[in-house]
Amino acid sequence: MNGRTRKNRNPPVKMSTSLAALAATVALGLPLTGSAAGPELSIPNFSHLASRARDSVDITLDGFLLRIAQKFAAADGENGDELAILRDIKSVRVRNFEFDSEDAYSKDDVESVRRQLTGPGWSPLAQVHRREPQEHVDVFLNMSGDKILGLAVIASEPRSFTIVNVVGNIDIDKLARIEGQFGIPRVTHSEP
Repeated sequence: MNGRTRKNRNPPVKMSTSLAALAATVALGLPLTGSAAGPELSIPNFSHLASRARDSVDITLDGFLLRIAQKFAAADGENGDELAILRDIKSVRVRNFEFDSEDAYSKDDVESVRRQLTGPGWSPLAQVHRREPQEHVDVFLNMSGDKILGLAVIASEPRSFTIVNVVGNIDIDKLARIEGQFGIPRVTHSEP
């Protein structure tokens, strides 16, 4: 190089403070691929499965619909605890599909939701994975400190799957009182 040392020069990048702040804000606001940024999961609509399913349930209660559910519960004479849990809930989403044959749905559909539970704030409460009969159940809580902000339940078997996502200030004891209502599955309790 004719005795000269070559300097690797990069053109200077000029970035104003406001442009840098905007770029940082956008970067921090983007969720990581495959992980939920908060208690609300990104649940596919699964419309491609409805025609293949023997039974399907698609429940979304939020905003106005949740307020209507609160009014119906009050009119039915529900007690204060049940109404209080509904006031603290922002949304309830349930997706359930049952099929006549095994492998009628792609496991990737369910796994795309399950992967979101590895995101920040989500902690496993219970995980059951069985080979025979093949079933997978995951119950996760989204927490901030001691406060529960969300609940996710994903249960899958070869012929069915269920996804439940409850978002809001959740008191587990109060939530147990409304199981079996508003699409929240009933959990059978067995005495020892």
